[in-house]
Amino acid sequence: MNLVVVGDALLDKDILGSVSRVCPDGPAPVLDMVTERPRAGGAGLAAVLAASDGVPTTLVTALSDDEDAAVLRSCLSEVRVVAGRSFGATVVKTRLRAQGHSLARFDRGGSERPPEVTDEMIDAVRAADAVLVSDYGRGIAADPRLRRVLSQLARRVPVVWDPHPRGPDPVPGVRLYTPNLAEAESLAGVSGARAAAAVLLGRFRPHGVAVTLGDEGALLHLGGSPVAVPARRVPVVDPCGGGDRFAASAATNLVRGKALDVAVAAAVAAATEFVSAGAAPDALAIEAVRARGGRIVATGGCFDILHTGHVRTLRAARQLGDFLVVCLNSDASVHRLKGASRPVNNQRDRAEMLRSIGCVDAVVVFDGDTPRDVLRELRPQVWVKGGDYSAETLPESAVVREWGGECVVVPYHAGRSTTRLVALLSNVE
Repeated sequence: MNLVVVGDALLDKDILGSVSRVCPDGPAPVLDMVTERPRAGGAGLAAVLAASDGVPTTLVTALSDDEDAAVLRSCLSEVRVVAGRSFGATVVKTRLRAQGHSLARFDRGGSERPPEVTDEMIDAVRAADAVLVSDYGRGIAADPRLRRVLSQLARRVPVVWDPHPRGPDPVPGVRLYTPNLAEAESLAGVSGARAAAAVLLGRFRPHGVAVTLGDEGALLHLGGSPVAVPARRVPVVDPCGGGDRFAASAATNLVRGKALDVAVAAAVAAATEFVSAGAAPDALAIEAVRARGGRIVATGGCFDILHTGHVRTLRAARQLGDFLVVCLNSDASVHRLKGASRPVNNQRDRAEMLRSIGCVDAVVVFDGDTPRDVLRELRPQVWVKGGDYSAETLPESAVVREWGGECVVVPYHAGRSTTRLVALLSNVE
């Protein structure tokens, strides 16, 4: 099983900090920078998200030869990258963020010259069991040779086409075409998801059109009567990446043999979870608790297979304040820390399990090997760990002291660990 993501990879950077004052020479907030966090963007994000679903993923893209491209490659460690040459500087989108909100974004990089498409890239696409075209309008999806290969592939494997306003039309016969509402209405020249989907279905002849509708879910048109696929209502401050999560989930479900309607329903659920699971909605809740004088407590870990030791630690932590945030290691982080066989459960499932525990108020997923950066964002008054530590020897002690917080160690429950459970299960015949 091999999913190939074809498209334009970008570098996203979040400059994170706090705002407590306005610039004296103009009506602009002053961001006191805490950290800078790079992330894969564009087709790179789609590939990373597909890989997080447990599907072997190859990213076929074009990359520049500059420092930003090296950073971007480091963010793509979980996927195989087959790249031609991009002739301009790496496209970098930088967001200034505070308390879960984007204050501003500035973009740089890019080139008018079409990117290089190599024989190795073509061979990688030909070997696909499914393809996701993640078009960001930078030229990859418009390459004539690549389009010929995609047209041939669409006759025998699922091809999902996630368009961009500056990009080309999909090749004939794609399994699923996934414009958002604004893209669909602009392309079709009509208003409304139903009318636009019908026009696009007739024009491009995909097997299905799924018009994504943000917090309303998606509208799936397969011919006949369109089907509304509603989304669960969740608080969303920053929907960035939701479309990539939708397309990646649809592609991973199709490569696993799911029907189109099942794949789209799963994609809506995955996108909803993605936009609600980031730090932004939780940050609003945290700030509300802090504003009324409440005490923010945080703890962290992998929480791969929940057991009584975890639950006892979480309950003890919650008793130390008014709001408990769990800082959860991402799948990539667990993989680096625990080895190739971990995690047993992916980060979405682990986060869902944690949120179902009554003492947990919020879950924030982080990608680093330590929670230092996310702690600087959250700034809890108390950081809690269970284990054989003292408060002074906790690795995060110095970070928490930066804002006057304290570290607390709660009792360790011997004999209860995920590593032990994994070992026991591996011996069960």
